[in-house]
Amino acid sequence: MIKSSILFCTLSLSLFSCSTTKQARDDRKTVDGTWTLNDVGYEGSDGDFKAELFDDASAVCFEGSSWFFRDNNSTGSFTIQPGSLCSGGERNIRWSIIDNPNGGQQLQFKYIDEKKNDINGRTGYRLDVVSIAPSQMVLKSDVTVDGSPVSVVYEFSR
Repeated sequence: MIKSSILFCTLSLSLFSCSTTKQARDDRKTVDGTWTLNDVGYEGSDGDFKAELFDDASAVCFEGSSWFFRDNNSTGSFTIQPGSLCSGGERNIRWSIIDNPNGGQQLQFKYIDEKKNDINGRTGYRLDVVSIAPSQMVLKSDVTVDGSPVSVVYEFSR
């Protein structure tokens, strides 16, 4: 009897430690749907930056890109318009919103193929959630440029 009680407590603890908070679940529902990435900006340093985002394309290529997040199966995509600097097309992703150990939430995603298989193994991207509302979303990622911290800010709307 004691063994089964200990086993039940251990299983309960592991299940609750893996669950997301109500805020993360609510944010996930709000993100569901189609968004436009209007602006990619930088905080924490002056000057012009040439950045390649998500190991894919130049930051300028992402401005105006269309992002789709499907809540019920954690998949989605983003589409970059073709241009002289941009290799256009749709990229499939698997995404989720998780609790950041430092507080707040993060949107994380990784690339998948048409059959929903991971493309780059365990490699993915995490963006801090600054704000999420029904018509606006702001995400941020911290990077280092020449030894100094810089934040890349992604502003979405629908």
